[in-house]
Amino acid sequence: VELVQSGGGLVQPGGSLRLSCVTSRLAFSYYEMNWYRQAPGKGREFVARITTTGSTTDYAGSVKGRFTISRDNAKKAVYLQMNSLRPEDTAMYYCYAKNSHGVDYWGGGTLVTVSS
Repeated sequence: VELVQSGGGLVQPGGSLRLSCVTSRLAFSYYEMNWYRQAPGKGREFVARITTTGSTTDYAGSVKGRFTISRDNAKKAVYLQMNSLRPEDTAMYYCYAKNSHGVDYWGGGTLVTVSS
């Protein structure tokens, strides 16, 4: 099973980016989807979560009100819309899928750099 990520890049402070994570072989609608990030020299931290139906979302306090997680089960895709980006948002971002049986998969990561 492969989670393919895209959408990272270099953006100025205050700018926006949209990350995508898609899969072709995962029974996507059975998986809760998450975004995590890892800044240089730091551990991996939770960013956002969305339940299987998309009815519930959850965010880290540092991104609440700026980031939005969404999913399209028909396209087997999860997205992270990031607005009002700050230099401290610079990190490698990972999507993470987990089902109710504890089966989980990580995406390969996409780099987001916020700098002027």
